[in-house]
Amino acid sequence: MHAAHAADPTRRVATQGHVLTAGDLIATLAVEATVHHLDLTHRLPLAPAPSPEGPAAVRAALDGLFGRPAPPEWRDDHYARVGTGRTVLTDAERAALGAAADRFPLFG
Repeated sequence: MHAAHAADPTRRVATQGHVLTAGDLIATLAVEATVHHLDLTHRLPLAPAPSPEGPAAVRAALDGLFGRPAPPEWRDDHYARVGTGRTVLTDAERAALGAAADRFPLFG
């Protein structure tokens, strides 16, 4: 957390054969951590939810990959699960999305 807070978000960094800004790397790590948090707490109703910034970052990443916002009735956790292939789209969701449903999962 200290390194992320202290980092210049415009500084270019290399990781896993890619070069991106420190800000984009931090956002990517936040998305990954939030998705894994949701994995760990999926069946634990009393577990604390992630901070609001985490699901917002996941939604922004998925919207960017999808090229448009998800249906507004989709909760953040549901969008994270279908967007990453942890849950498959229902028949009703497939019908509502039409051809765009074939793009799911957006990343896995």
